[in-house]
Amino acid sequence: MSLSKTRLWITAGAGAILLVLALLLLPADWLAPRDTAIEPAAFAQPASAAAVAPVPSPPDLPPARVALGERLFRDPRLSADQTLACAGCHDLARGGVDRLPVSIGVGGSKGGINAPTVFNAGLNFVQFWDGRAATLEEQAAGPIHSEIEMASDWARILPRLKADGEYVRDFVTAYPDGITATNVLDAIASFERTLVTPNSRFDRYLNGESAVFTADELEGYQRFRDYGCTSCHQGRLLGANMYQKFGAVRDYYLHRPITKADLGRYNVTGRDEDRHVFKVPSLRNVAVTAPYFHDASAATLEQAVVVMGRHQLGRDLGQRDVAQIVAFLRTLTGEWRGKVLE
Repeated sequence: MSLSKTRLWITAGAGAILLVLALLLLPADWLAPRDTAIEPAAFAQPASAAAVAPVPSPPDLPPARVALGERLFRDPRLSADQTLACAGCHDLARGGVDRLPVSIGVGGSKGGINAPTVFNAGLNFVQFWDGRAATLEEQAAGPIHSEIEMASDWARILPRLKADGEYVRDFVTAYPDGITATNVLDAIASFERTLVTPNSRFDRYLNGESAVFTADELEGYQRFRDYGCTSCHQGRLLGANMYQKFGAVRDYYLHRPITKADLGRYNVTGRDEDRHVFKVPSLRNVAVTAPYFHDASAATLEQAVVVMGRHQLGRDLGQRDVAQIVAFLRTLTGEWRGKVLE
């Protein structure tokens, strides 16, 4: 063998050895089949935010403010014509929603987007589908002033409250400066922060009660993770801690006209990259908060899972996949005031 051929053989052999060593050092799942989901790197949260954990117990807040907030939450005097309360669109006996495609405001006006649940809203990283409110106080002010919701203002609301002797007394008890717009919003937000729903069967599973799941529910949770649903539905709420584009893999809007609500976060920022980007909804209590998505286009959980598989993961899920994932999702219904939500 010539010297040049010998050198070539040695070089090729060394290269093959290096390639094998490199493959051995790669992560164990590198060669495994990949999901078609697009990783939401641009919107990802820190690892601590992504960790799945049980819903916590309600926070310990001043009882006088919480009680006042609940009363205000249910009071139609906050609306212009005194017919609509916060609870009208966020019915606490119906999963914290009204179960309508869009909510009905004063005078029969219709909203432009499906109302999200108020339960666990205090654990969201932002409020509204498009994230335009950073806090519950900001969120509470939105519907009050919206022309298609409560269509009201403080010039109407504050005199009404000040004419009510019980409100005057209770506000002074809860707030040294009495009835003000800031205190109204703080009281409502304080009450809403107590609307957490712990002790779902999933929470019990996370706390070590493995027998609480049926075989189908357990398999559904496994598929939920294996198919990549947890890339967006993560953290304590299985969502509500990041933004993501609706239609990340397949165009969700291809065969229908686009509405203003479909533009999502673009309506807040005006940036092209935010078109069709929304706060990822929490999956907590999802079994009792139909219809689904910002446009209420899915009437059932089964339909919603099929759409998510197709447009977010690039997968056409089979009937068994769908049934088992839905079985898992039904374990996410928690309790409020010791009663499972219905």
